Formats: sequence, structure tokens, C-alpha cells
Amino acid sequence: MLATLALLCTAALLATSALAIATARRFVATPIVYGACLAVSLVSLGGALDGLLGGAEPATAVLPFGLPWLGAHFRIDPLAAFFLIVVNLGSAAASLYGIGYGRHESAPHRVLPLFPAFLAGMNLVVLADDAFTFLLSWEFMSLTSWGLVMAHHRISENVRAGYIYIIMASFGTLCLLLAFALLAGPDGAYGFEAMRTNRLGPVLSALVLALVLLGAGSKAGLVPLHVWLPLAHPAAPSHVSALMSGVMTKVAVYGFIRIVLDLLGPPEWWWSMVVLALGGVSAALGVLYALMQHDLKRLLAYHTVENIGIIYIGLGLALAFQANHVTWAAALALTAALFHVFNHSLFKSLLFFGSGAVLTATGERDMEHLGGLIHQMPLTAFTFLVGCVAISALPPLNGFVSEWLTFQAILQSPDLPQWGLKVFIPAAGGLLALSAALAAACFVKAFGVTFLGRPRTSAAVNAHEVDRFSVVAMFALAGLCLLAGVLPGFVIDSLTPVVSGLVGDRMPVQLGVPWLSIVPIAEGRSSYNGLLIFLFIAVSASLASYAIHRLASHALRRAPPWDCGYPNASPITQYTAGSFAQPIRRVFGTSVFRAREHVRMAPPGDPRPALLHVDIRDLIWEMLYAPVARAVDAVAGRLNVLQFQTIRRYLSLVFAALIVLLLILVMWL
Repeated sequence: MLATLALLCTAALLATSALAIATARRFVATPIVYGACLAVSLVSLGGALDGLLGGAEPATAVLPFGLPWLGAHFRIDPLAAFFLIVVNLGSAAASLYGIGYGRHESAPHRVLPLFPAFLAGMNLVVLADDAFTFLLSWEFMSLTSWGLVMAHHRISENVRAGYIYIIMASFGTLCLLLAFALLAGPDGAYGFEAMRTNRLGPVLSALVLALVLLGAGSKAGLVPLHVWLPLAHPAAPSHVSALMSGVMTKVAVYGFIRIVLDLLGPPEWWWSMVVLALGGVSAALGVLYALMQHDLKRLLAYHTVENIGIIYIGLGLALAFQANHVTWAAALALTAALFHVFNHSLFKSLLFFGSGAVLTATGERDMEHLGGLIHQMPLTAFTFLVGCVAISALPPLNGFVSEWLTFQAILQSPDLPQWGLKVFIPAAGGLLALSAALAAACFVKAFGVTFLGRPRTSAAVNAHEVDRFSVVAMFALAGLCLLAGVLPGFVIDSLTPVVSGLVGDRMPVQLGVPWLSIVPIAEGRSSYNGLLIFLFIAVSASLASYAIHRLASHALRRAPPWDCGYPNASPITQYTAGSFAQPIRRVFGTSVFRAREHVRMAPPGDPRPALLHVDIRDLIWEMLYAPVARAVDAVAGRLNVLQFQTIRRYLSLVFAALIVLLLILVMWL
């Protein structure tokens, strides 16, 4: 029944897409399409919650299309139900936000038909129970999201972003196709149920792991496969950016978990070293790249790379503990990773909604052209601040809980016997701590430069609060960030069916702990109480505010602040995004970005201003992708002569290719 409901909701989304094609140019199309997506997403969300919390057996469905001898298989187990919750909660929030935001869309006929189709593609990936359906849904999700990235295709940067994105998406699909081919084996068992019983040797298992890391990692944004992400997210409309960053990357994480922890069989201990290394590097480099950005949406895109790294650190720990049969620690690490999947979908969507509100109100994404928006946009400023606190892993919000659980899992690693893990796990913990500290600095910069101080441009001066649909969507996500941080035990216990199904163990029951505390291992070892921390912060802040405004104000004399002798200070004297990041850039930039500062000082008597130019290089692009692009161009140039041959030469080439293929077939047999 649940699988049938989910498929009906997906069909309703596809029907909405067809309706949008016919009505996209009409004014009423925007609320109709987004309203229909909101309703369908809420129904699908309710079904997924019932599937996760109801304790029912996995629901299956088979449709008579796909491969002729296989059909299309769909299944909802606890893992699929959890990710359906993530997908449809993010979809519902984005649809509600789009009702208001879509009124300002300059090309609705390019966005409205693809938006519900994109939602349907993400749902189908999670529902798929065979390789053909999974890959078909994966490619459908990639193509619809690419169309949304290219919605404003007249901007040259967007065209480049779409080109790189579609190349990386095609590469990822190819890797997943090869991985499923190995899992299916010589019998062609493309159903997931058959793959679970088909055990591969160590070499083929390692090859499948590598292919899945390339395929799912490219879609998730793991370093060095992240290059499309900071280009595509800013190019897409803001509510689509929220879906791509907060939801689609989690579908990629789902693909990794489904294959590696479910279909591939018992892991080897060294697999975790690869996953931990990629996760730690992604977390550290993602936040360092984010700190260097002035574009608000590009900054948020790089922070997706950081948070995907945090999730993969948790998954790497789960693999390490499971390979050593320490199932209780594997359950802790996997719970932390899944909890961060849920948390990131909330606060990253919230932050992209906030950046979209700023873009709608000012027409600017560059933080250097903003400032002082807390006065013109107080509701947006408040919700954006909630998102900043959550993504910075500060209590009592949700980002702190999942990262704290990850650290608790790291502290259980000294008992593991392998020396490689004794080195890699503490190193990953150090990178996680570094990324958490730098994330807090980054979002102090993002919020401070954007919303505090004085307006730097007339666009910031004339800003206004956005529509009520956008505000409601942002407040809903902000409230969920608070609830998941204050009452995390409910989320942890809800993840029990998922975790126990994958690693065979679970964390202790949290709802039975006094005062709604959470204990990752046992009450006598460590605990955390988000509710008490929230109450302490609320009471302390209220008392401090009362004391300042009621007791101390009468003893104060109000006067203009000291302005150093300049009564009309210019907004350009404020801290900028670049100046805020300068100390960190000087510490890490020379090695990570090969940053160089070029200063031009005018000689005495010259009225020209001094200029500071900072040159930051993307070493991953220059060292990995640029040589490949040059090689492809060179080979294509050499092969270009094949386009101008006679029919006789074409027939000769076809005959030679046929002979070579027959020789390969004879040697293979």
C-alpha cells in the first residue's frame, strides 16, 4: 500500500509537470504548479513517516515496464522511507517557498515544467529496487536538474555551469552503471534482492566501492568531484538551489549507502580509510573554499561540500566498526551520519531560501554590495541567523547534535586493531574539528557582512521584506532546526529501524532517559541535553535583556557614537567579506589556493587610491580537470579528420572495427 501511494504521488508530480507545460506562460500557473507540488509532497511525506515509524514490513510494487524480463521494481524499506522523508520535506518547503518566489521568476516557462519532474525523479531513485529503474531514475533526476540550472541560459556563466554539470552527471551515471554490472554478475541479476545474495570477491568488491565513490560522490559533491557544485547552485533559481544542495546531494548519499552498506555485503576494514580520507578532505577544503567567497550562494554551495564530508566521515566510521564487528559503535556512527543528512537538508534549504530572499529584495548576491538588511528584512535576518547557528554546529540547534555524535563515534576508535584506522580516524576527527571552527567563522562573516552594519549600496538601502509564503517556509525550517536540536532523542529513536537493518545493532533508547537527554553509549559515559541548554540560554538572555533595559538604562546618557572625528563615515570603511577572511586566507591560502596579494600604492602626492588585488587559484581544477580538458580537445582535433572522408574509407573503417571486435570476442571466449 505504501509503495503504491508513493508511486501515485510520483505520477501526480509527472502529471503536474505536463500541466505546467501547457500553462507555464500564464500568471496563474505559478501558484497552481507549486501548490500541487506542495500537496503531493505532503501526502508522500505522510506515507514515508508511516513507513518509518509504523514498523510495517517493507512494501513492494512491480510495474510492467523496464527491461522485458525484469519489469520495474519498487520497494520502501526503513532506509528508503527515511530518505523519502528527507526528499519530500525539502520538496514541500521548496514548493511553499516557490509560490511567492516564483512570482519574481523571469522565465517561469523554463522552470515550472521541470520543477515537479525533478521532484518525481528524486522520489523514483529512492523507490527503485532494481538497477535499471535506479539508473533510469538517476539520469532523469540529473537531466531535469540540469534543465533547471540552464533556466537562465542567456547568462554565459550559467551555460558553463550547465555544461560542466551535465558532464559530471554523465560520468557519475557511467560509474554507477559499471558498479551495478559487477554486482549483477554474469547471470544479469539486476534486482536488488538478487544482488544481496551475490557475493563478490575482494578485488571486485573494491572495484565496486571505487565506482560508487566516483558515481555517487560526483553527485554528492565529494572532493575532488565537487567542481560542478559551486557553479550549478548559484545558477539555478534559489528554491531549486535549496533542493539540489539540501536534497539531491542526499539522494546521492542514499545511493552510496544502498550499494555499499546493503548490496555489497560485509565491508573490509580498509574501505573505511578511503571513505574517511575523502570525507575529511572534503570537510576541510569545502569550508576553506567557502571562506574565500563573496557570492552568497556560492559560499553556501561550498558549504555543501563541507557537510557532505561530515556525512562521509560518519559513514567511514560505520564501515570501520562494522568490519571489526563492533556493531554498537557502527550504529552510533551511522546514526550520526543519517542525523546529519536530515539536519543538513533543513538548515541548508533554509539558508538558500534566505539568500533567495536577499536576491529578490536587492537583486544582489555579492555580499560586498549588501549590509544593514536586518533593518529592512528583520524576518529574513532572523531565520537566516538561525540557519547560520545551526550550520555552525552551535547548541542548542540541530547541527551541533549530529556533529557531537560523530565526535562520540570517533572517541570509540582506539579499540580498533588496525594501525591504519588508528591514524586515519584521529586525523579525520582533527579535520572535522577544524571545519567546525572555520564554519562558525564563515557564517559570522556571511551574516555580519550581509545583514549588519550600514548599507553599502542603494540596492541594500531600498530592500524590503519578501512575501509571506517565503517567510512561512523559512520559519517552518527554522522551527524544525530548533526542534531537532532541542529534542534530538525523537529523531535518534526514529532512525533505529534504518540503523538496525544495515548494521544489526542500534543506539540505546533515548526517550527513556530522564530530562529528555541523549546518551550515545551509556548514561555513565556521556550525555547531552538540548532542552536544558535551550532553557538556560533563553532564561539567561531574557534576564540580561531585562537588566540592561530596565535597570541600567536610567543611568546612561545617550549620545552619538564616537566617530574618530569623521561625522559622516562612509559605508566603505566597514569590514568587507574579503577583509574578514584575510587572516584565514594568509594562514591557509598560500598552500591550499596559492593565494597571492598584489598591492599598488600610489607615490606621495598621487591622488589615485591604493589597490589590493588577491589572486586565488583552484588547484584541483588546474591539476586534475584542466589537463583532461586539454587532452580531450587535442584528441578531438586529431580525430576531426574522420568527419571529411569518402564513403570508401568509411566502409573500410567499419570493416576494420568489425574485425577487431571479432578478434576480441574470440580471445575472450
